[in-house]
Amino acid sequence: MRLDKFLKVSRLIKRRTVANEACDAGRVSVNGKPAKASLDVKVGDVIEISFGTKAVKAEIVEIAETTKKEEAKDMVRYL
Repeated sequence: MRLDKFLKVSRLIKRRTVANEACDAGRVSVNGKPAKASLDVKVGDVIEISFGTKAVKAEIVEIAETTKKEEAKDMVRYL
């Protein structure tokens, strides 16, 4: 699954366009490397997102095309 779509489906970022812009600005890294929105992510990858002064680090546990709001938090494990 594309990185920008995963960020939206997992509710780490609210909209796919915002996720795309964050990737283009270099604020998203996967496994320690800056990532483009088109990068294919898989289970076990570690995503780090910088929001201003705060950073969120999470490991992908599950990938699903669509998910309910309650189940979205089960897609990642925060580190």
